Amino acid sequence: MGYLLYSTVFALLVLSTVLFLTRPLWTPLMPSLSISLPSGLLSSIPSPSFPSSFPGSSYLYSRLPSSFSSDIESGFSSSAFDLSANVAAGDSRAGLDTESKREIQRIMKNRRVNFDEARRIYTEGRFAKNGIGPDGRPRDPKFVSFS
Repeated sequence: MGYLLYSTVFALLVLSTVLFLTRPLWTPLMPSLSISLPSGLLSSIPSPSFPSSFPGSSYLYSRLPSSFSSDIESGFSSSAFDLSANVAAGDSRAGLDTESKREIQRIMKNRRVNFDEARRIYTEGRFAKNGIGPDGRPRDPKFVSFS
């Protein structure tokens, strides 16, 4: 009888470890769980907040916004990069580039900077990858400019 208990506990431990380690693969496939509660009761429930230094916090799943209005709500807008004109004009495009948003969000989280600073860091990094200096001029020694 003891073997059955130990075998079951071991199998559950192995299964939970496999699920934990592969969660980036199956978490996006899970449906979003929304609870229908009265608005007064919903506001009294505290939202969980984890510090960014929490172990494994980089693996927590967060869906990126897919429209300009949700980009604004998620903090991907500022006075220097204003998306409210797009929303006011009824722009039907999908919003900002998903890959760029993910990278900018990672920079904002890891370096604890605001959106404008994270966007500057991201843009300078892309410039450096493509052989362009931070001032916007090519680093190619054969480049000739007539201005």
